[in-house]
Amino acid sequence: MSKRIVTEIIINAPKERVWQALTNFKAYGAWNPFINSIEGELRVGARLTNTMWNGGKAYVFKPLVLTVRPNAYFDWLGSLWFRGIFDGHHYFEIEQLNESQVKLTQGENFSGLLSGPILKKIGADTRDNFIKMNNALKLLAEQ
Repeated sequence: MSKRIVTEIIINAPKERVWQALTNFKAYGAWNPFINSIEGELRVGARLTNTMWNGGKAYVFKPLVLTVRPNAYFDWLGSLWFRGIFDGHHYFEIEQLNESQVKLTQGENFSGLLSGPILKKIGADTRDNFIKMNNALKLLAEQ
């Protein structure tokens, strides 16, 4: 099984609008079916508190923000218990196609001792949830 999940969607909105929707963490509960809340500041070195639904269960994790490039890209690294067990490098990339259209890529690279067995159990649900989130973001940004 692949240890990465990558999804893409075309959004008919300017990159600034997509970025604003994606980084307005306080509004996640109103539109996001996957990551229901993010608390914290989107800045390099900050620790976020994320609550997500996957496989019918709520999970809270506290990833470290690695990169922030406004209107283009941000990522974080989250770990189960401690680094090296099950780590996820999650990223969002906004690629401008023209003035009013972007391609959003949401992906995650997994590593660690338990990444294979855990992904075997939750990988399909995780991919489905990335797609659901992408579709919800598309609806929000295109309004």
